[in-house]
Amino acid sequence: MNITEKIISAHLEAGEMRAGEEIAIRIDQTLTQDSTGTMAYLQFEAMGIDRVRTKRSVAYIDHNMLQSGFENADDHKYIQTVAAKHGIWFSRPGNGICHQVQLERFSIPGETLLGSDSHTPTCGAAGMLATGAGGLDVAVAMGGGAYYLTMPRVCRVVLTGELKPMVAAKDVILEILRRLGVKGGVGKVMEYAGDGLASLSVPERATIANMGAELGATTSIFPSDNRTREFFAARGRAGDWRELRADPDAEYDEEITIDLSALHPMAAQPHSPDNVTEISSIAGIKVDQVCIGSCTNSSFCDMMRVAGILAGKHVAPNVSLTISPGSRQVLRALASNGALAKMVTAGARILECACGPCIGMGQAPASDAVSLRTFNRNFYGRSGTASAKVYLVSPETAAVSAVTGVLTDPETWDGGEPPYSVPELFDIDDGMLIRPVADTSRIEVVRGPNIKPFPKASPPAETLSGPVLIKVGDNITTDHIMPSNARLLPYRSNIPYLADYCMTPCDPLFPERAKAAGGGFILGGANYGQGSSREHAALVPLYLGIKAVLAKSFARIHRANLINNGILPLEFVSEADYDAAAEGEELEISSAPEQIRAAAEGAEVTACIGGREVKLRLDITERQRDILLAGGLLNYTREREAK
Repeated sequence: MNITEKIISAHLEAGEMRAGEEIAIRIDQTLTQDSTGTMAYLQFEAMGIDRVRTKRSVAYIDHNMLQSGFENADDHKYIQTVAAKHGIWFSRPGNGICHQVQLERFSIPGETLLGSDSHTPTCGAAGMLATGAGGLDVAVAMGGGAYYLTMPRVCRVVLTGELKPMVAAKDVILEILRRLGVKGGVGKVMEYAGDGLASLSVPERATIANMGAELGATTSIFPSDNRTREFFAARGRAGDWRELRADPDAEYDEEITIDLSALHPMAAQPHSPDNVTEISSIAGIKVDQVCIGSCTNSSFCDMMRVAGILAGKHVAPNVSLTISPGSRQVLRALASNGALAKMVTAGARILECACGPCIGMGQAPASDAVSLRTFNRNFYGRSGTASAKVYLVSPETAAVSAVTGVLTDPETWDGGEPPYSVPELFDIDDGMLIRPVADTSRIEVVRGPNIKPFPKASPPAETLSGPVLIKVGDNITTDHIMPSNARLLPYRSNIPYLADYCMTPCDPLFPERAKAAGGGFILGGANYGQGSSREHAALVPLYLGIKAVLAKSFARIHRANLINNGILPLEFVSEADYDAAAEGEELEISSAPEQIRAAAEGAEVTACIGGREVKLRLDITERQRDILLAGGLLNYTREREAK
């Protein structure tokens, strides 16, 4: 078996390991963060389960860190107290980004991890089967329920050779995105192999696994080998390491090969992670801002390379440089070895160990600015400035360009690749992690006034009808559906407030139109809902009365979130029907419950749009049929728990 099959087979609860078949796997660990966690814990509480049933569940505060009002602090208090009440580890604000800390402190080769964040696959760098999901799926897993997914195809990514100086792991995943695109990993696990692995540290592997989410992949995974053992030993966790490799005769569904020695520094140009080209072809663009950090590139190794480049230099007068270390452990190490002083002396602004600018929480660029970021996404408007042009680059490219003031190919940098050493044993301090306690009888869950009840789905009516409220094109992201920025993130537990901003990047009048019509339908193109695992992109449309989304195709997590919230994800059989449909037309699906039942048997769904009969696919399993008929996963789970 390959690595993916080994882990799945050891955790298989239902189904057969045939690509395309629905399977259920047991979840060992879960993680949440404060952007999605509040809703996940509200849903967990609604299930009536006293204590989590996983090996370990961790709640992180890392996204909504700007406390310009009471809202974020209140939600942090809620998450801390609800975590304490239900046996969940709590990572305090300032301890670090969830994926970085989870990798450093809790990753276990061969275990499964489900996180309410699309970049949970970061822990695949340590040989975990780690995947992102909606908050409700994570809540169910915390309650001991299995996680259901389609058995993925496994793509073997063979890495050969070795990266040249100033070429980075970021350039590896950008090359894969250039080849495959943002839809190229849908339904797949990217499993890495080859002699090139020996030269890649776990933090470098983490960069690749993290940004594999931009391929639309279910997850990415690396073997647990000697490099993994070194990583665990340096963090005082040698006892958690175990070897995990694919069998020599393992089979794969497909294979691609990357010659590391042939790669050059690359950039993803605005406004998509797969709009990739070599830096040399676009070098010289004037840069206004450089942001280094995020769960993609904030490891100790990344920070040391940046410090080495900045040492003895100064940031160009036209550039604002921010640096966000990924965890408190990384920050302490940088402070101890003098690297932090080199960054500060060069003119960098040191931000706290958090997601920060990557999630739009501060550091919005100036109007029309060019911003180089070591992040994973450069969707339109995500930075907080619609007119900004965001390029995704490696830390090496970012640091060199911060000094020169223009986009610069780091291979042309006179200083070359700066040397650095990794401590044999990091200074370990888990003081910002709060462990669960056995007796929770006196713990009171604290809810601030900004936490509102979340909308609950109902079983589908006999006839679903209403207007087409909006029609959008391909690759609509969750940032389009439910924007996430410094202004809106404090309201992630207030769905009625967020409803006024749903779909506004596509059409500012959408919320008003949806409320006036009492709900209706959304029409989307290919890969609808790509990007974040943000469940709000389904919860807010549910609140606005969206009965179904009709699209050419859906991104994996968003499609699951729609089903979990009782919204039908329907795919056009013919693109001509999508082309013919228009905003404002009336849409009707008659005998909806009967058609949902028939869809689970392979039948097409018939709808009427503007008087025209349209055929649609509702590709669901019997379990998903029952979820939709129950009015969402929460109702379905409570019914099963009661039985």
